[in-house]
Amino acid sequence: MPGSKKSRIGTPSEKMELERKNKCSHAPIRLLLVDDEKGFVDVMSKRLARHNIHTTQAFSGSEGIRMLKRSDFDVAVLDLKLGDMDGIEILKIFKKMDPHMPVIMLTGHGSQKASVEGMQYGAFDYLTKPHELAGLMEKINDAIRRRERTDDTDETASC
Repeated sequence: MPGSKKSRIGTPSEKMELERKNKCSHAPIRLLLVDDEKGFVDVMSKRLARHNIHTTQAFSGSEGIRMLKRSDFDVAVLDLKLGDMDGIEILKIFKKMDPHMPVIMLTGHGSQKASVEGMQYGAFDYLTKPHELAGLMEKINDAIRRRERTDDTDETASC
């Protein structure tokens, strides 16, 4: 738009676009958040809920796998370093269970090697903690858009 600043996710215009998409689909985005830092997961879940993103919390890799066996998710956010399993190992399992579900890798232990390895095994993208909510929201929205393009049975395509 002429005279307007380039929108970043989290701006009022992008929030409205996300809300429009979510209203069109009549359902919130279903996100699986796997991280062993309970405080981070609780805060992130509350903040994402304000943007019509329903977060299922898992505090270990094995719990994340159990959650994915029980429910379908639009996108997953997965910490690289967990107490019981390595994030790359969990990523491989997630991609076998649901090859079309985008997985965003998240870590406070960022390394170029881990980032490249995650992308090789099918991670959608990679973020380093700490990060702004806007950055995570942007990645989630990008992942949802990509999934919508690749999912032939997506009901929101006709909205």
